[in-house]
Amino acid sequence: MIKSGSGYKTFNTSGMCFPRKHYMVDPLTRLQEVEVLIGEELYFTIHAPRQTGKTTYLYTLAETLNREGNYCAVVASCERAGLEGLALEKANELLIDSIFRASTKQCPEEFRPENPMDRRYVDLHHYLEIWAERSAKPIVLFLDEIDALLDEALVSVLRQLRDGYQNRPGHFPSSIVLVGLRDVRDYKAKIRKELRSYGSASPFNIKSDSLFLNNFSRDEVFELLEQHGNETGQVFPEPVMEEIFNLTGGQPWLTNALARQIVFQILKYDFSQAITMELLNQARRQLILRRDTHLDSLVEKLKEDRVKRIVQAVINGESLSFDILEDDIVYARDIGIIQHSDPLKFANPIYAEIIPRIMASPIQSSIPENIRQPWFLTPEGLLDMDKLLREFQQFYQRNSEAWLHRFEYKESAQHLLLMAFIQRVVNSGGEIIRGMAVGNGRIDMLVKFKGQEFALELKIKRSRQTLDDGLDQLSQYLDTLGISHGYLVVFDPSPREWKEKLSFDTVEHQDKKIKIVGL
Repeated sequence: MIKSGSGYKTFNTSGMCFPRKHYMVDPLTRLQEVEVLIGEELYFTIHAPRQTGKTTYLYTLAETLNREGNYCAVVASCERAGLEGLALEKANELLIDSIFRASTKQCPEEFRPENPMDRRYVDLHHYLEIWAERSAKPIVLFLDEIDALLDEALVSVLRQLRDGYQNRPGHFPSSIVLVGLRDVRDYKAKIRKELRSYGSASPFNIKSDSLFLNNFSRDEVFELLEQHGNETGQVFPEPVMEEIFNLTGGQPWLTNALARQIVFQILKYDFSQAITMELLNQARRQLILRRDTHLDSLVEKLKEDRVKRIVQAVINGESLSFDILEDDIVYARDIGIIQHSDPLKFANPIYAEIIPRIMASPIQSSIPENIRQPWFLTPEGLLDMDKLLREFQQFYQRNSEAWLHRFEYKESAQHLLLMAFIQRVVNSGGEIIRGMAVGNGRIDMLVKFKGQEFALELKIKRSRQTLDDGLDQLSQYLDTLGISHGYLVVFDPSPREWKEKLSFDTVEHQDKKIKIVGL
């Protein structure tokens, strides 16, 4: 067995990547147009969700520019200047200090700006102006975490940069790149309404381009994983690499996290063992249950109203309501929760599994202790889905009225309640695969348990047509799975009596045996 610390590289899941320590895709190939924009002395933005490799990219590019010798390039963070309640003057001081401190680590002394401790500056504009006038090389300044700035501080900084733009490169930085979660055109959404009267669409309307740092491509995922095989001899087989790309959608943190879970957490750096699809499935389950910082950060975003409404529409399979703005959709895409695609879907299958789990977790933890897996197993140890769904009918009748009213995600409460109930039963020894997208009018669920497969279609009864649509949709879903039987679960939100709502019938539809579960 080869222990960690033996000199082999690792899959990184925390902070920047370093070539001597980590397997990594060449960052500079991910945004090749940036160097062209810098050569044209332009100001622009780069945005991407957290943990997609922005910081690694920025520092690699700055280091390359400094090594080539044509520029003085500095990456500085705005995070310290984004504290709640900071006065404008203090925010300017903290940002100036961040730029100076960053320059001491990234640039030769003769190209650094002045130490702000040695004199007083009027503001950030004044500091950058003096630096540019003293510098023998054009300055390229990357302001990372720009969207950490709040309200007046954000507007102030953007205005100062705009004001200095026409004086570049002799009297102001040649290029300034704003880097954050969102495009600068969307920063106005962060600013209080009373501060939006700055007379233009944006206080930074000089930007030439807005670049989005995409996830890894399929080839890049393969390249990353193959580095491990080339170094250690422990190869990721092509089907495993393909499934890692499918599960993560190329999201850099998830890709590294799955690989690390297999190599380090499961195999303990024993490179003599083969990497298999079963190990990948085990790693996926562990990653979802462990909910690292990256996955937990989704919880905070799900509490935001504009994210909540979109996520619930995806889960319900319903069309977006008229009051959901395009800006909200762009925001949900920018923070990495949904895909850049139509119809809207979760960004990758792992998010599609963990987001409903997160939303349903208060329900799942409140399900009574007697709802346990053994109660729903046959003498042979297999899952009795009929018994499970009949028990859910009784559970739903007893608890839904109280729970649905106090549940945070009311629009998707019925679906999440059933998911939580089934998840509680199959958590050990099984898994749930969910299919969800805006506008489908449905949720597909495939429950796998010890070789068994149960297909469920979840619907909210909106009209008489709901049942017919559900039967057709479930039949199509069963065709894709190659299964001849399934369950259509129909929630009736009307005030009808329970004895009229509750049903458990079997029908034949398009050569399929379908059990209709009325709730």
